[in-house]
Amino acid sequence: MATRQVLAELVSAYEHRSGASVAVESVGGVDAAQRVMAGEIFDVVVLASDALRKLVAEDKVLPGSVVDLVHSGVAVAVKSGAAQPDIGSEDAVRQAVLAARTISYSTGPSGVALAALFERWGMADTLRDRIVQAPPGVPVGALVARGEVELGFQQLSELLHVQGISLLGPLPPEIQITTTFSAGICTATAHPEAARALIEFMASSEAADAKRHQGMEPA
Repeated sequence: MATRQVLAELVSAYEHRSGASVAVESVGGVDAAQRVMAGEIFDVVVLASDALRKLVAEDKVLPGSVVDLVHSGVAVAVKSGAAQPDIGSEDAVRQAVLAARTISYSTGPSGVALAALFERWGMADTLRDRIVQAPPGVPVGALVARGEVELGFQQLSELLHVQGISLLGPLPPEIQITTTFSAGICTATAHPEAARALIEFMASSEAADAKRHQGMEPA
C-alpha cells in the first residue's frame, strides 16, 4: 500500500505518454505476494525488495527483471489537535513511545523493524498491551484519524494524504527505517515486453518528481 499513490501517478503518466492501458490493483504486500505465489496472473508486481527476491527464488518473477524503484522512509503521526511530542532524536522518540497510551504500525517491513527497535530499547513487554495492529490494507493513519491510536508509525507516503492527522515528521536518521520497493516481471505474464517497458519508465529519471511528490526518493 505504500506505493499506491506513486504507482497511480506514474501509471497515469505512462498511459498518457505511451497510449497503453494499465490496470493497477493495490493491496497489502503480504496479500500481493501470496496471490502471485498462488499463480494469479499479473504482468508486473511491485513489492519490498526482499519479498520480491523470494518470488524470484520461487520462479514466480523472472530472474534479471527486478528493478529498484523507490526508497521509502517511516514517519510519525498523531490525531489533528492532539499534543505533538518531539521526535527529533532517538531519545525523544523513545520518550514519546513510552508516553503514548496506544501505538500502531503496519504489518509490512517497517512494522517488523519497529518491533525490533522496541525490543532493542527493552520496551517490548511494556508496550505489548498498547500496540494496536493495523489489519493488512488498513492505513495506520486512518486509525490515528479516528482516535483509535495515539501515536502512529507508517511509511511517509501512506500518511501524506490522510485527513484528520498531524504529521510530526520522519523518524530521525539514527533510527530511520528505509524500505526499498522494487518491480519485477511475473513469469505468468503473456506480455513481457510491455511489462518491461512499463518498469523502465517507472525507473527512469522522468519518474523522479512524482516519487518525491509522494514522499519517496528515487532508487
